[in-house]
Amino acid sequence: MVVAFSGGVDSSVLLKAARGALGDRVLAVTARSPLYPVPETNQARRIARMIGARHLVFESHEMAMPQFRKNPRNRCYYCKWELFTVMKKIAGPLGYQVVEGGNRSDLSDFRPGWVAARKLGVHSPLNRAGLEKAEIRQLARHYKLPSWDKPAMACLASRIPYGRTVDKKTLTRIGKAEIYLKRFKLTQIRVRDHLPIARIEVPPTEFARILRRRGQIAKYFKQLGYKYVTLDLIGYQTGSMNL
Repeated sequence: MVVAFSGGVDSSVLLKAARGALGDRVLAVTARSPLYPVPETNQARRIARMIGARHLVFESHEMAMPQFRKNPRNRCYYCKWELFTVMKKIAGPLGYQVVEGGNRSDLSDFRPGWVAARKLGVHSPLNRAGLEKAEIRQLARHYKLPSWDKPAMACLASRIPYGRTVDKKTLTRIGKAEIYLKRFKLTQIRVRDHLPIARIEVPPTEFARILRRRGQIAKYFKQLGYKYVTLDLIGYQTGSMNL
């Protein structure tokens, strides 16, 4: 198997299970691009090494695709098409199948990337097994994987409203803003980029951590180029740009 490996809880459990079943006939493959913060790639390296799996990091080129940069509602389709096409090219000479960490819980969300996966013949073993997110976290904890309680992490383009161009400058700004907020020990963070407005999403139970530091956060965000810095009163919502 070639495992599409982000270092998140789903792909980590999948890689651990594949390594246990297939031994050395498993290759973890991670994409590196402006869409993914550098710390995420570094964590993927560490977890693959812990599992004992071979690991390949390649440069992906979603940003070279005009369809992706235009940021339509099915943006993720083009991203996953690029990623899985490269992974199939890696898998082909080895005689491997490409698998990814989609699971039963994902079926309730808007996932155009799954359409690309199905068209390209990429398999989703966790979904086929009927596993939901909570069960996958239990397995990750059982395996002692450090990602067992890691928050969900979508690519940085998911912070940009549909129809607004995805460019490297915007992705860099979002990435820096979220890395800055992580120092405050928040369990979930999204900085939705509505330039000149930054809309911060965190769980309502953690609003106080933001408000206690509102002055320093606003100062830093304005250095990044935002004019207004807001806290979303509804709180963190997965896929809030799809609403």
